[in-house]
Amino acid sequence: MADKPSEKNGRFDTGLIRELAAILREADLGEIEIEQGGTRIKVVKPAVAAAHVAYAPAPVAAAAAPAATAAAAAPTAKGSLRDHPGAVKSPMVGTVYLQAEEGAKKFIAVGDNVSGGQTLLLIEAMKTFNPVTAPRAGKVTQILIDNQQPVEFGEPLVIIE
Repeated sequence: MADKPSEKNGRFDTGLIRELAAILREADLGEIEIEQGGTRIKVVKPAVAAAHVAYAPAPVAAAAAPAATAAAAAPTAKGSLRDHPGAVKSPMVGTVYLQAEEGAKKFIAVGDNVSGGQTLLLIEAMKTFNPVTAPRAGKVTQILIDNQQPVEFGEPLVIIE
């Protein structure tokens, strides 16, 4: 086993694992995996405590009439913001988190000035946390979603002007 580049004396090279963890943090990735000489190492960013909340999919057509009425009203309110030039839209289906972990400071608040590339929120999809970043610098004028809210692809999340 000692001939494998990622192992020493039957143990994994902790220096390599630390390097992968550093890359994970610097690139703001959810996970990173490498394979060398038949040995595979996967480093995953720890999930926040709130990530254990059960995800409820969007109501289907067979849902009760009051739920369908509420669901139909919501897109109308956000629908006018979908084409707003400052709208930051969801790149995927998932659950939104406005802070890195429960009790932590929120990534952004209305009135904050943000810079391009700054993390605005996280979207959990398939147990992986994906950062949604500001496409450009500006001022946060509206946050259109709540913490731990399910979102759809293309749904407006934040307005930056």
